[in-house]
Amino acid sequence: MSTDISRQDGHDGQNALERSDAAEDARYPVVDPGHEEHLPRLTDVDEKAFDRATRQVATMFALVPVLAIGFVVVYFAVPRTAYVDFGPLHANAKNLGLGLTLGMALLLIGLGAVQWGRQLMDDHEAVDYRHGASSSEEDREYVLKELDAGIAESKITRRKVLGRSLIGALGVLGLPLIAVFADLGPAPTKKVRAATIETTIWKEGIRLVHDITYEPIKATELQIGQLVNAEPENMKDLEGTELLTEKAKAAIIIVRMDPNTIKIPASRQDWQVGGILCYSKICTHVGCPISLWEQQTHHLLCPCHQSTFDLGDSGLVVFGPAARALPQLPITTDAEGYLVARSGFNVPTGPSFFERDSSHDFKRGDN
Repeated sequence: MSTDISRQDGHDGQNALERSDAAEDARYPVVDPGHEEHLPRLTDVDEKAFDRATRQVATMFALVPVLAIGFVVVYFAVPRTAYVDFGPLHANAKNLGLGLTLGMALLLIGLGAVQWGRQLMDDHEAVDYRHGASSSEEDREYVLKELDAGIAESKITRRKVLGRSLIGALGVLGLPLIAVFADLGPAPTKKVRAATIETTIWKEGIRLVHDITYEPIKATELQIGQLVNAEPENMKDLEGTELLTEKAKAAIIIVRMDPNTIKIPASRQDWQVGGILCYSKICTHVGCPISLWEQQTHHLLCPCHQSTFDLGDSGLVVFGPAARALPQLPITTDAEGYLVARSGFNVPTGPSFFERDSSHDFKRGDN
């Protein structure tokens, strides 16, 4: 009886083993072929091929400084208005030159690095064993040895021209980066500021006109409590970037208030016409356009950060983060009764900046 049981158990065990093998075969139907035979590259067995690949890599790296210098030359020598035609394509010559020189420089660095790795560095199987988060002294020594081995495998010590050409390529490639800093704008010297951000197109005799229709504004047309968004009449002669730049500095608001309810300092008595005053539309905090007008309080509120200016008191700040009064434009009327500027603004319009002279800003107590 026991013999039959043993035979039965052995038969069942054999069946279980066969089923396991069948399942394993179904899971891995292809036999692990192992590593393919390692075949050496031409550069591994032919010194001339190795030298040829070295020259190719060094030449690619050597061309990078030439292209980098070419980028700088194109940047400064080619005018922005020059164009070249490629059949139906009409391209800016400067942008095309910058793109080609910098693009080719980066491409050659990439191709040189790939050629270096594929043809010159040692070609063999490597195993990287996992290790814990903290490295032992033996591991650190191992890493240093591997680093030395990697340097040796790269052939950079054997063929020093590779390292020198790469360093030269990467170093000179910094020239285009330095050159494009000039596009950030001119250095904000006192002379440059006076000719750009600190001046507007307002001048004596220029009419105040509506900002949409460019219709001139008569003093008799304005009602007490009214606010008008306006611009200088000569704004209509501008186009493109110049128009946007000047509008950001010269935009104004005109308000009419009862002269008996406002404070007009002695120094500004001739800056207004029967209670009609003109101020910059650009907030002195960060330059937001403002026209939220409270007729009863004579306050002008900026919608961005709630800076509040009292237009009935020389545009002084009564609330918010703005640090200086709203610049006021001196106005009068011409022979036809239209509002015109007496002069330009006597202080820069727009957001404040630390380099500007604030000695002419109107302050509380100057009334």
